[in-house]
Amino acid sequence: MPMQYPGHIVKVGETDAAVVKALKARLNTELGIGNDPALRLDETDANFGAKMRQVVKLFQARNVDPEGRPLKQDGEVGAITWAVLFGQQAVQNLSQAIDPLLAEVIKVAQGEEAKKVREQPRNSNGGPEVDAYLASVGLGSGFSWCCSFTYWCFEQAARQLKRSNPMVRTGGCLKHWNEAPSKGAKLIAAAAALADPGLLRPGMLFIMDHGKGLGHTGLIESVAGGLLTTIEGNTDGSGTREGGGVYRLVRKVSEINKGYIDYSGVR
Repeated sequence: MPMQYPGHIVKVGETDAAVVKALKARLNTELGIGNDPALRLDETDANFGAKMRQVVKLFQARNVDPEGRPLKQDGEVGAITWAVLFGQQAVQNLSQAIDPLLAEVIKVAQGEEAKKVREQPRNSNGGPEVDAYLASVGLGSGFSWCCSFTYWCFEQAARQLKRSNPMVRTGGCLKHWNEAPSKGAKLIAAAAALADPGLLRPGMLFIMDHGKGLGHTGLIESVAGGLLTTIEGNTDGSGTREGGGVYRLVRKVSEINKGYIDYSGVR
């Protein structure tokens, strides 16, 4: 059984001796440096110092994440680097929402993604489905619609379960972030989730702040350590905030710069 991610970023100054020693042993093995005195890490030494940081950066330079993207070469071991070192089973993997409403929200969003909803015409912020998303929050065709998409999914799920919809009725991502606590939702700051992706669950909503009042949002479908599979409206394969449809994407937790909204347990 591999050592599980400790729930925080491991870096210079780490005080957990067991974590540091396990990392050193794994780095020596994975990089094949056990017989190289210049690079080999002393597995009996519990200190995470400058040499270990350089070896971590070397590992990051030589490896990619499960999506084939380069690892960030920062010399720190977050959830993604940990998973590449010890295997995906060493980080949290969640694909099901526990809360019944959020499970239904995911199902609704999956249905829209399966339909390959696209703006009609292109780059119009309009079309039959898009107009319905916007109308659910009281907006007409032509507005950015990522937040409206999430509200529409919540509304359909609530109707299916014959219960009230707890989500803030808004098409504004940052307004949603500011007002969600008034509805009983919990907020998780981006920095807290980056240190410990174990805080995240399927059914949560992510919020990105692009400045000048602009933002982007989407629904977490599943969590795999530092990687999130999401379903988002008004995006495309590049992950932009002004794309042309509903897409399933894989994002790094580090991409989310505002935080997460959790409506689990809210009536």
